[in-house]
Amino acid sequence: MINHQTVQLILALRGAGISDHEVLSAIETTARDLFVTPEFIEQAWEDRALPISCGQTISQPVVVGQMTEALCLTGREKVLEIGTGSGYQCAILSKLSRRVYTIERYRTLLEEAKRRFAALKLKNIVPRLGDGSMGWPEQDSFDRIIMTAAAEEVPEALLAQLRNTGLLVAPIGPSGRQRLMVFRRDGDEFHKTVLGKVRFVPLLRGIARTL
Repeated sequence: MINHQTVQLILALRGAGISDHEVLSAIETTARDLFVTPEFIEQAWEDRALPISCGQTISQPVVVGQMTEALCLTGREKVLEIGTGSGYQCAILSKLSRRVYTIERYRTLLEEAKRRFAALKLKNIVPRLGDGSMGWPEQDSFDRIIMTAAAEEVPEALLAQLRNTGLLVAPIGPSGRQRLMVFRRDGDEFHKTVLGKVRFVPLLRGIARTL
């Protein structure tokens, strides 16, 4: 059921320039309060990033909207997400693509996200504990790749796993100077577009030994 807070959030996203009806519908029908910790339930529908487990964050909805819209999804794509986090971005992607492969380095976050996916009956998500900077080489290639953590440069492994004409959306740059960027593959070349300034947690290599 759509409540007043949801309506206000969607209006804020429209005001920020997000216009894709399918993207807005996916955000509208994905209950963000299911993806935050109990102490932040009251703030779940606000357009702001919030802390989650393992020192990570659930992204600001307007940024989720911008990144999702930039992927230009039609419902047929095979998508790779680097950084499952709370699972919120992944749940939205699952409504807009054929299948989502998502990698998380923190076991606690991954297990929490998997429980949420099961509760929401999202059956086209394939989650995995792993090093996101290495991508998912066993799956060969992806139509779309999204990074939900920032790197100074896109890992070469991810660029190699992007199909020709595919899109990769990622926050790029050092802390304080990150830019949300879109990379479109054209053979061996990657054409870049800058969408704006953002602030994300850093992309860390390897699997976390704790948490």
